[in-house]
Amino acid sequence: MNTDYLDAVEINPAGPATACIIWLHGLGADGHDFAALIPQLDIVDTLGVRVVLPHAPQRAVTINGGMHMPAWYDIQSTDFGCEQDSAGIETSAGQLRALIQREVDSGMPAGRIILAGFSQGGAIVLHTGLRYPQPLAGILALSTYLPLADSLAAQASAANRSVPIMMAHGMQDPVVPVMLALQSRDRLAELGYTVDWHSYAMQHAVCPQEVGDIRAWLLQRLEST
Repeated sequence: MNTDYLDAVEINPAGPATACIIWLHGLGADGHDFAALIPQLDIVDTLGVRVVLPHAPQRAVTINGGMHMPAWYDIQSTDFGCEQDSAGIETSAGQLRALIQREVDSGMPAGRIILAGFSQGGAIVLHTGLRYPQPLAGILALSTYLPLADSLAAQASAANRSVPIMMAHGMQDPVVPVMLALQSRDRLAELGYTVDWHSYAMQHAVCPQEVGDIRAWLLQRLEST
């Protein structure tokens, strides 16, 4: 079995973990990026949630002059729907699946695992979660879009056709345009998915109101599974 898991920041409850969130950061960041947010959600010890915040591998990013940085896949154009790095996306999806499998192998049911991600990380959790062969507890996609959308209908897993999805986006996002996120939401709806959509007066970030909405959504997911 492959045990070359991505390095990650791990936040564990004092007692046994009864649920797990695997949370992917955005382009150029690392697993520490959302570590400070986790205490604000107040879910680790109160609900027994283990949080895994993996670091993306270093890779060349075309849109940034070929500079090497933490990235889940290459971006070749500001038009995210054009010339998508399908190989890079699938490589990162495989690394995320390995982290899910590690949790399952440790005794955590897939139905108690939530995938979360911001920007590029959100794209990877949408891509991976909707194709994952076991039912998951939810997918949290922040300031992001649905990559390789044209392949989803053929590749979607029946096990996650009804997976709870929360998408949140800033209305003034200059990095991932809100229209792209809305198109992704609508595409998911066309395919039969239900998306809990939230928008905020912010740019490419996370705001306090959003943190409250994320916490409420997580509580609903973790208390209902």
